Amino acid sequence: MSRIGKKPVEIIKGVQIKRLDNVIEVKGPKGTLSMSITGGIDVDVKDNEVVFTRENDYKKNKALHGLYRALLQNLVTGVTEGFTKKLELVGIGYKAELKGEKLVLLLGYSHPIVFVAPPDVKIEVPVPTSIVISGIDKQLVGLVAAKIRSFREPEPYKGKGIKYDYEKIRRKAGKTAAK
Repeated sequence: MSRIGKKPVEIIKGVQIKRLDNVIEVKGPKGTLSMSITGGIDVDVKDNEVVFTRENDYKKNKALHGLYRALLQNLVTGVTEGFTKKLELVGIGYKAELKGEKLVLLLGYSHPIVFVAPPDVKIEVPVPTSIVISGIDKQLVGLVAAKIRSFREPEPYKGKGIKYDYEKIRRKAGKTAAK
């Protein structure tokens, strides 16, 4: 048995979970999310918990057992608390600003980069050198953060670029002068 798949997902007060054929729908105070389940995994929605079981011990079903449990836990957490990612801009002249729904980034290129976020994701710029991305879908929040980071990834010599707030940049020594 999968150690993660064995653990039941607790249904928090204010959250409703419905199963319609191969789709699980989760409703909470922040919104509604759904996920589809392929064959081989059974879902039992009981009083205050959801339990995942697998039909057999095929390798694919073993892998999906823990995965679906973790995905459902992320849906429950998303509709109750939500998810956030914080990015920092490091470099002289690097800054971000919101113009309506568009994020405008100045990253040392000859032109500004304009990014429009999906409707389910909220972007805030509390300080011109930091960006806060929040939403109820963990996968979508991470995808948007990774896309913004990809515009100028941190480089190892000066540490300039867009990085996650928890990320440590491993610095390299530059060239030394020859005599």
